[in-house]
This record gives sequence, structure tokens and C-alpha cells, in this order.
Amino acid sequence: MANELDFERPIAELKAKIAELKSFMEKNEIDLQGEVDKLEERLKELTESTYTNLTPWQRVQLARQIGRPTTLDYIRGLCDEFVELHGDRHFADDLTIVGGVGLIAGQPVTVIGPQKGRDTKENIRRNFGMANPEGYRKALRLMKQAEKFGRPVIFFIDTPGAYAGMSAEERGQSVAIAENLLAMAGLRVPMLSIVTGEGGSGGALGLGITDRIYMLDYAWYCVIAPESAAAILWKDAKLGPKAAEVMRLTARDLLDLGVIDRIIEEPMGGAQKDPEWMVRKVREVVIDGLRELLSVPIDELLEARYHKYRQMGTYVERP
Repeated sequence: MANELDFERPIAELKAKIAELKSFMEKNEIDLQGEVDKLEERLKELTESTYTNLTPWQRVQLARQIGRPTTLDYIRGLCDEFVELHGDRHFADDLTIVGGVGLIAGQPVTVIGPQKGRDTKENIRRNFGMANPEGYRKALRLMKQAEKFGRPVIFFIDTPGAYAGMSAEERGQSVAIAENLLAMAGLRVPMLSIVTGEGGSGGALGLGITDRIYMLDYAWYCVIAPESAAAILWKDAKLGPKAAEVMRLTARDLLDLGVIDRIIEEPMGGAQKDPEWMVRKVREVVIDGLRELLSVPIDELLEARYHKYRQMGTYVERP
């Protein structure tokens, strides 16, 4: 129960009670199956009620849960073969961004995405999923390589944002992301991105200017994290839940706004509840998406990509 979120604790407590009752039955050879059935029915109702009525902040919390499949988990599940490539050919190999060449259902592809860790040691090694400029330059190198050889590009997005440290700014963080945006707008291969957890700020956008954008149901995608928005708006990061309510950062909000193209169903309670099922589901969706995009002539795809992003958002002219 240590890993349960606050709103999940009643579910965890009921599961523990059911397990305790079953153990008592076996140990004392007493038939209490009727009571167990009632508790299991109550558990089912409580679980469905909890996860079908999540607030935006609760979805943000689920998107951050340890145990959700990482980019490498998806790559291993999607690709029949995969060769990871390293380095940006300028400064270093950013371990936060992983990428390489793979084979999905016979189709050669390039796959790129931020990698988070499973524990503190691994998170430090992967910089908690926050890429440096060399990570975005590595991604750009792989995109250009994919264009040269005519391979579709698949991006997995799960990052709280690009690394905002002084060293990253000194090495041109904003320029690296801007160059990715420019390149992706005109890259002459099909591109598909999936927001699998956190889609934070320019760090996510630097991998997200694609022909199709899909999101897992409990993921979030926004220009800024709720806590950071609250710190700016109300000078208090603890008001992150309040900010999440008004930022329209959930998958359903973004589908309504036309920012994303499809919501990918998650297991009840999140991808961390059944990672293997989640990876299989994403593989199915990716194969369908690739089949659709590869059927469109590249000039038509570029025209559609242009109009897709030109139509996003509104503005008001003032005298």
C-alpha cells in the first residue's frame, strides 16, 4: 500500500481486507465465501467509481506513478528487432533520450523517446526524464537519418519537461528544441507520437510535432506542469491541483480541443496495473497508425501536417 496514492487507499484497504479474510478461511477451514463475494463486489464498484471520476490532478498523479511502462519497455514490446544509437555528434550522449532503428511487423522504423528510471539511482542516471540539448540533437540526428532512408518515426513522450539547469541553457537548450520543431514540421517521412505519461512543456513538444498524436487515457500534455503554473499564477506550487482543474491538460480535454487524434485505453487504474497489456495495446495502435500514414503520399501528408498545426488555437486582433 506504500505506493498507493491517497485516493487509491480505500481500494487498497479493501483488497487487504479481502486477502485477510481469505487467509482466515483457509487457516481455520471456515466457509465465509458469501462475505468474500460481497466484499469483492464492493471492491469492483469502488474501483470503477474511483477511476471513472478522476479529477485532472488525480490523472496527473497517475501519469507519474512508478511502474508505468517506460520508452524502453514500449520499444522492446513493439520492435521485433531494435538497435539503439547513441550521441549527438556535437557534445555527448544524453542517456535521457533513447532512440534507434527497429522493425515493427516487418516495417523498418526509427523510435525515439525520453527514458525515466525505476528507482532513484536509475532516475539520476536518466536525469528524471528531463533531456539536455544533446538529447534533442540526438533526436534530430535520428530524424534526419530516418528521412534519408525513408523510415517512419515513432516518438514516445513521457517527460516533466526539458532540463532547465544553467548548463543546459549554456549549451543551447532553447535552440535545440526550436531546431527540432522546425525540422519536424517539414520532415518527409510519416511521424507518430504517443504521450504515455507526462507531456510537459517544450520538452514534450520537441518530440511532438507529428502527423498523429495519441495519448494514454491517464496521461497529461500541457505547456507547463500544474505546480509550475500555480507558482507563477498564485505564487504557491501547492496549488497545483487547482491549476490542473483549469489547464485542460487531460487526454479527453485535448481530444475535444483537436490537439490530439486518439485516446488509448489504459487498464483500470493505469498502465502500471498491467504493463504487459498496455504495451500490447500500444503496439496494435501503432501498427494501425503506421498503416494509415504510409498509405498517404508524402506531399499530401506534409500538406495535412501544415494545416493540422495552423488550425490549432485561436487569436484575437485588437486595434
